[in-house]
Amino acid sequence: DVQLQASGGGLVQTGGSLRLSCAAPGFTLDDYAIGWFRQAPGKEREGVSCFGGGDGSTYYADSVKGRFTISTDNAKNTVYLQMNNLKPEDTAVYYCAAGPYRVLPQTACSYTRAMDYWGKGTQVTVSS
Repeated sequence: DVQLQASGGGLVQTGGSLRLSCAAPGFTLDDYAIGWFRQAPGKEREGVSCFGGGDGSTYYADSVKGRFTISTDNAKNTVYLQMNNLKPEDTAVYYCAAGPYRVLPQTACSYTRAMDYWGKGTQVTVSS
């Protein structure tokens, strides 16, 4: 079965860094659009960073541009989200998800219903 599991969250001070991992055994990453999403208490789930469009094109939410980077290791079937210069407003549960590979990355990040596979999230807490 296709499964996605996010890990690597934790507690970090403002300005610190974390790298999240999304293990995807059973996936060939080139066959899917992949996205990182987050949900803070009392807030709607939002797309953070996604790739897709059939060519690995990427999209970043304005709030994380220049600070977060999405990458993949196809040999390990793993997707990463490197998060630098973290801010308290980054505090949320982070999820990874997958959908049809031709879905444009901006579409994947804007419409969570376009993504077919979800896993349990990982908590990121950034202290002031």
